[in-house]
Amino acid sequence: MKNFLIVRNKIKNFSKKISLSGDKSLSIRFILLASMAIGKSRAFNLSTAEDIRSTINCIKKLGVSIKLKKHYCEVTGNGLNSYKYKNNLILNAGNSGTTARLIVSALINSPKTIKITGDNSLKKRDMKRIIEPLQEFGATFKSNRGTLPLSIKGSDFIRPICYNELRGSAQCKSAVMIAALTTPGVSKLKCIPSRNHTELLFKHVLKVPIKIKKTKKLDYIEVRGQKNFKSFNYKIPGDISSAAFAIVLTLLSKKSELTIKDINVNPSRTGIISILNMMGARIQLFNKKKNKGEMIADIFIKSAKNLKAINLPKNFNNSRAIDEFLLIFICAAFSKGISTFRSLEELNKKESKRLDWGFKILKMIGIKTKKIKNHGIKIWGQPDLKLNKNYVIKNYLKDHRIAMSTIILGLACGGNWKIHDPDSINTSFPTFNNMVKNLGGKLN
Repeated sequence: MKNFLIVRNKIKNFSKKISLSGDKSLSIRFILLASMAIGKSRAFNLSTAEDIRSTINCIKKLGVSIKLKKHYCEVTGNGLNSYKYKNNLILNAGNSGTTARLIVSALINSPKTIKITGDNSLKKRDMKRIIEPLQEFGATFKSNRGTLPLSIKGSDFIRPICYNELRGSAQCKSAVMIAALTTPGVSKLKCIPSRNHTELLFKHVLKVPIKIKKTKKLDYIEVRGQKNFKSFNYKIPGDISSAAFAIVLTLLSKKSELTIKDINVNPSRTGIISILNMMGARIQLFNKKKNKGEMIADIFIKSAKNLKAINLPKNFNNSRAIDEFLLIFICAAFSKGISTFRSLEELNKKESKRLDWGFKILKMIGIKTKKIKNHGIKIWGQPDLKLNKNYVIKNYLKDHRIAMSTIILGLACGGNWKIHDPDSINTSFPTFNNMVKNLGGKLN
């Protein structure tokens, strides 16, 4: 049975309207927070990604009823501290760093020892960043030098903490906020701005006691714990990280246009749109509306005739586009001029070393690049570059975004591509191939 995918033909021009499955970040948070609520919660348009399946399997092992219906997912929670499980339970988060880090945070007062593990890629990712603050609450950890597998045992004397999150990591911030839910008193956070889905869910959906103060450089958050919250219904908007692949495919293809319906355009997630528009794209948002704190809109994209290079400002919040920088690098490769991107060290702490893979992919297609220490990249764009060689993508730790980014590169810009381990795509975007075929792309 072959374990690779072939791209050998450029996509033809297209004019389409599409919809995408639910936002992965919101889907994971729904499952976890609904399991801590009182009563039956329902989510509509839940993501079908493998990361969501991993989250569901973990939460079920904690004694929570979860039913996947035709049009919604139903989670029956019994309130804070209501999980039921045996000692030395093992939870497998698969490839999902969000699942691993957020579930651990919900277990800080667990009376029994629980082990969290994951696949080979997840086992390489840093867990010290959540172990350190969660230890301050009073939980005890054992880990493999700060990586998975790790064991957690809670304390009878959980206490609130003050925490400075200075990486711009939404997962670290959310882990502390979720831990604070089960903690007496007020936990205080000082954070570099990052994705704010957890804050919006706390404030607009769960109605938990939370205070948020924003300044130019920092967010100050206070969460009062041990306040049970009721079950809730939630319609999950489409995923901007999935939409990004269709956006770049449209931009780099000729004489094409695309409308993507009902996408989550939370400003903490739309960095790719801001960056590409700075480079000369004309990506438009319309039919804007708010749903429980989240901004939702339709996105309209047309082929870009002349993208220009960008020196991304140092004050740009890179966390707004952290999952999309491989796609941005590809756009820079076909832009006029020299593009510079800095402060991207977090890219090498993802499922694979994505910054390093950015260099590798661009070098493979003949683009001149230069490393900026260990955190940045300079790209000499070639708008007229023709891709007509054979290219092979393998040994990339089955990082779904590398697989999908190189498929988009082949479809938009040419060449003969052999991409190994295409099943990795199911981690975040199992309908990716269907989307490509719906737009007219051919995958073999």
